[in-house]
Amino acid sequence: MEKNKPSYSEARKRTKEEVKVITDAYIMDNDLSKLGIGKTYHIITYGCQANVRDSETIKAILEDMSFTETSDMEKADLILLNTCAIRENAHNKVFGMIGRVQHMKEKRPDIILAIGGCMAQEVSIVNELERKKKYVDVVFGTHNIHNLPKLISEAIDKNEQVVEVFSKEGDIIENLPVKRDSMYKAFVNIMYGCDKFCTYCIVPFTRGKQRSRRKEDILKEIDDLIKLGYKEVTLLGQNVNAYGKDLNENITMAELLEEVAKTGIERIRFVTSHPWDFNDNMIDVIAKYPNVMPYIHLPVQSGSNRILKLMGRRYTKESYLELFYKIKDKVKNATITTDIIVGFPGETEEDFEETLEVVNECKYDGAYTFIYSPRENTPAASMEDNVPLEEKEKRLARLNELINKYYKESNEKVVNTVVPVLIEGVSEKNEEMCAGYTDTMKLVNVKCSKDYIGKIVNVKITEAKTWSLDGVLDE
Repeated sequence: MEKNKPSYSEARKRTKEEVKVITDAYIMDNDLSKLGIGKTYHIITYGCQANVRDSETIKAILEDMSFTETSDMEKADLILLNTCAIRENAHNKVFGMIGRVQHMKEKRPDIILAIGGCMAQEVSIVNELERKKKYVDVVFGTHNIHNLPKLISEAIDKNEQVVEVFSKEGDIIENLPVKRDSMYKAFVNIMYGCDKFCTYCIVPFTRGKQRSRRKEDILKEIDDLIKLGYKEVTLLGQNVNAYGKDLNENITMAELLEEVAKTGIERIRFVTSHPWDFNDNMIDVIAKYPNVMPYIHLPVQSGSNRILKLMGRRYTKESYLELFYKIKDKVKNATITTDIIVGFPGETEEDFEETLEVVNECKYDGAYTFIYSPRENTPAASMEDNVPLEEKEKRLARLNELINKYYKESNEKVVNTVVPVLIEGVSEKNEEMCAGYTDTMKLVNVKCSKDYIGKIVNVKITEAKTWSLDGVLDE
């Protein structure tokens, strides 16, 4: 069987060819719809919110095929790993899980194992799966989720590995089904792909070029969610602030955000932002509309201009701080979180100290921190990685200590105040409590009846911990 395999040279291409919006790509015929009768599926999702949203579509597709979801992987007839390629740690977790499923297949050879997501877009990964992991039945990428029924059917009928991974700029596939993980908050894709090509990042290769959904399709999806009783939407994209730059409709992210605010949905969030595209109009819209949450994730990555230039981030420490203070000045009670990479090739102690200085100045409300790991075919992978792992780990520990200090201080500021919380479910820490998030994206464990799940309620904060708050209903 001919296999479609990834190609970095094809994935790198960026032409001016107009993006196709395809509304009839997903086909579920009678035979495919019966394939999963009496069978179960189990999905494991790695990585970012985009992968979580993709898994919601994958679940709906499998259920269109009559598969039934099970939370017990050991009992599943189909196991699907929706993978992430952003860091080495994610790779290791996936291969560990693949090995575990291999042992399961030795006892139950009929188990179907499918690998999708960003790792499937990597050339070396597909080559390894093809050569050494022939028990992986289906390998598919980020551009062809709609083809999953056909691929699973082929793997079963022909009893051989099916590989279909397209390296291309990408289209926009509309009208795919979705089985949402929550009944109260939803992810809404507003764009796919990325054209920034930061030197450490493989996402432009795995997700394709930047392509924005049409405004009317986004607003229709949100209107449908409102009718179903959803309280919150998060607008998703690899770089949401660049929304609309590729469209002929002359619409910006600020204008889209305002249109979404006017739908009246109670809460609106967006991720992820690149500081380069975050402009004054965006800040004004966030400040103007109370249903646009005052929470901004603003990755800085490094506090050193030299390292930022090597990373290809296209902003300076000074311009980042100017943006930071504009947001703080205009958006009432704004919380800002960030991403930081330590140990980038060539990072000196002085560079790292500059990062600590930025953290001390911004006093972030939280951060995702990582040790740099080289990604295949990215420019940074060919740079001399001259920072010893032991030193990287020390720097990460020092950074996390500082981040956690400000995280706790940020939480302590809201003790004895009343904040709005969307109660999302039972607390993971205490089954007798519920949990949800404030408008500023702080996790709160609340003493309240489960009858409040799905509602936005006022909560008085009684105690601050480093990563969460405790509170009681303010009645």
